[in-house]
Amino acid sequence: MEQPNNPLHGKTLQMILEHLVEYYGWEELGKRINIRCFNFDPSIKSSLAFLRKTPWAREKVEALYIESLDEDKFWSSKR
Repeated sequence: MEQPNNPLHGKTLQMILEHLVEYYGWEELGKRINIRCFNFDPSIKSSLAFLRKTPWAREKVEALYIESLDEDKFWSSKR
């Protein structure tokens, strides 16, 4: 089923997390979503393990991902 307007469509959790780490960095990511795996010895692997078994945390990560895409659109339209 096509979902052209869904920004999460076709994105894996790993792709989303890697985007957020590149966009915000671990420190800022840990401030925005206060979970241990972002604040203490963070890694993609440990964060993915936690997010895959913790639906509320995954929802926060997905929401922040969508927010970061909106910020990108806003700033690119200002150039």
